[in-house]
Amino acid sequence: MKTTRSTPRWLRRGPWEHGTSALIGLGLVMLMQPWSLTAYSYSFVVLLAGVIGYSIAVKLPEH
Repeated sequence: MKTTRSTPRWLRRGPWEHGTSALIGLGLVMLMQPWSLTAYSYSFVVLLAGVIGYSIAVKLPEH
């Protein structure tokens, strides 16, 4: 008899990968834009949070 444990939906890999990929993209846009010094100042923090989040997200279960 096989028992399957379902991972809660909020803890699955897919949504976290998409969210952290979007965060990485936002950090890159903030880094390359020429208008706002404040956005440029926070771009590395946003990019770093996205990379760290992605490296954690790939270790989450798929199902």
